[in-house]
Amino acid sequence: MAAPSIPALSAHGAEIPAIGFGTSALGDCGEIVATALKLGYRHIDTAWKYGTERGVAQGMRASGVPRSEIFLTTKVSHEFLRADDFARSVDESLKNLGVDFVDLLLVHWPNPQIPLSDPMPALARAKRQGLTRHIGVANFNIAMLDEAIRLCPEPLVNLQAEYHAHLDQTKLTEACRRRGLIFTAYCPLGRGRLLRDPVLAEIAARKGRTLAQIALRWLVQQGNIIPIPRSSNAGRMAENLGVFDFALTEEEMTRIAALKRPDGRIADPAGRAPAWD
Repeated sequence: MAAPSIPALSAHGAEIPAIGFGTSALGDCGEIVATALKLGYRHIDTAWKYGTERGVAQGMRASGVPRSEIFLTTKVSHEFLRADDFARSVDESLKNLGVDFVDLLLVHWPNPQIPLSDPMPALARAKRQGLTRHIGVANFNIAMLDEAIRLCPEPLVNLQAEYHAHLDQTKLTEACRRRGLIFTAYCPLGRGRLLRDPVLAEIAARKGRTLAQIALRWLVQQGNIIPIPRSSNAGRMAENLGVFDFALTEEEMTRIAALKRPDGRIADPAGRAPAWD
């Protein structure tokens, strides 16, 4: 079976494949990442905090896919946002990944103890040194995003945060759209919670698609959203790529948007989560 053709989204010179493969909590993921790349994924998301960078390196090597075809993202953890720590963390991530540069480097979470005036120039410096092609932030609210943009001498291309049909992220996605940023959606299936949703199940049955495909299509059809689902099952990994050859109707998009819940957020760590919009 030929690998599906994946469109790309553009922001400030970055061309990012419109779906990615997430590696959070996948542990020793070399074989899984190799499978993902062989299936057609070209956007791999990791982080120092996940402990999967070395597995990603192994998977990239084993896949046979050239490095030039892979859009690789990693992140600097909240513990390392002071300038010297930041630089060391970037070096360690590159060593773990076995690469000279990543395609996208993100601040993983804000740290209330460290002002953004520390990591944002360090992030720009990593780009200017050629250690990353593009930069961005994760888990920031709109006020933090604006401060990050103000403090960073290089353009941000991406904000990554939790987003799925049970969590209303309209304010944040619109803020990204107005600022010319791409929004990357982690937990796009709500860590499996969406797979029990009867509305999604009904739409999936009518379309002859999997429920996960409906949930992911709802995200990509919004225009500036890139979901990064994760799975260790090759069949599901392949199915999750199949979201670019059909469309949801306006009525279906509206019905899915109405599934949002006040308790829909999953990732909300005490001590470093911001005041969410």
